[in-house]
Amino acid sequence: MAKVNKTIHSSRRKSRKAHFTAPSSVRRVIMSAPLSKELREKHNARSIPIRKDDEVLITRGTNKGREGKVTSVYRLKYVIHVERVSREKSNGQSVPIGIHPSKCVVTKLKLDKDRENILERISKGRQQRMGGNKKDGD
Repeated sequence: MAKVNKTIHSSRRKSRKAHFTAPSSVRRVIMSAPLSKELREKHNARSIPIRKDDEVLITRGTNKGREGKVTSVYRLKYVIHVERVSREKSNGQSVPIGIHPSKCVVTKLKLDKDRENILERISKGRQQRMGGNKKDGD
């Protein structure tokens, strides 16, 4: 079988190295979260890089079903911290639990000019791809 993507290495060793030594700009893209069904229909995009102040629903793990606002995006650890999703330390201090963005669904976006441009760009690309794949006879 031929390699699917020539720019990404198929070696486990090199892929892991690339992942764990990735710069912040690349980590932002890796830390994308899927959009909810309503947002997917509205913006014609499947996922988007997560951002502080987005509202998410956790879909996997022990906190499944919990909803809240993203308080921080911890790119170094590849996790996000969600409001009211924390655990108590033995000394009584509260510590936020890190959740990977792929295990969440974005229910509400914090939109500004840049974010709208990103969604528009994604949508335009999807429309072009859809238009190119469809046959004229149908």
